[in-house]
Amino acid sequence: MGIVEEAHNVKVLGSGEKTIVLGHGFGTDQSVWKQLVPYLVDEYRVVLYDNMGAGPTNPDYFDFDRYSSLEGYAYDLIAILEELQINRCMYLGHSLSAMTGVVASIFRPDLFSKLILVSASPRFINTDDYYGGFELEDIEQLCQAMESNYKAWVSGFAPLAVGGDMNSVAVQEFSRTLFNMRPDIALSVFRTVFTFDLRHYLSRVTVPCHIIQSSMDVAMPVTVSEYLHRNLGGKSIVEIISTEGHLPHLSAPEATIPVLLRHISHDITAHASSS
Repeated sequence: MGIVEEAHNVKVLGSGEKTIVLGHGFGTDQSVWKQLVPYLVDEYRVVLYDNMGAGPTNPDYFDFDRYSSLEGYAYDLIAILEELQINRCMYLGHSLSAMTGVVASIFRPDLFSKLILVSASPRFINTDDYYGGFELEDIEQLCQAMESNYKAWVSGFAPLAVGGDMNSVAVQEFSRTLFNMRPDIALSVFRTVFTFDLRHYLSRVTVPCHIIQSSMDVAMPVTVSEYLHRNLGGKSIVEIISTEGHLPHLSAPEATIPVLLRHISHDITAHASSS
């Protein structure tokens, strides 16, 4: 196993001809895909990895400067693909990793046949001409709450993000992976995610994109997915699913997995009307 593979806890499952790489969002790790993976391994080569800073990674490897922008994560993704000698893959990313895939696909479009973007937002903060769902003051208050009492913050944030009460399995699972992160790293990643502005990148994306979002997501309005669809440089398609929360693959796998499988197998480049 190479250095990059080891650092990111890379796992390769299945032995299909086509490769699909799964990237997780903020506060989770590769275990968030455990309900999807069994549906993929018979047909695809499946690559799982942890973002640097996620609970199972070595916190000593977390570079606060490198991961203050999405480019750091994008370079990590490219390094993983290169070390595994993957010349082309489908990439399924959630939230932070969805936008990581977008950036990586601009740097190395040859590596990606398509991107499947779950709960993807190029910017969470509102501007005069853009509605992302949050005011800057909202994000600052959340960051202050994380700094003052991380445990209490998780107890409030997890049910809000997942969409459910504290006793639900999905909320407990998201709380577990949040608690696995070192609080100062969690704060840094949270701040990066919720303050980035990647809108200027969108027109440079040439890889086909499948955009998937919950109909009720407290972290982002449905208009964000429509914004992505309008502004991405390549072909794209949007599907809004009747689920609640920012992590539909965790909170409503029975509704989300069939949608993901359909987008994995369906190729929008064959349908010109999807652009």
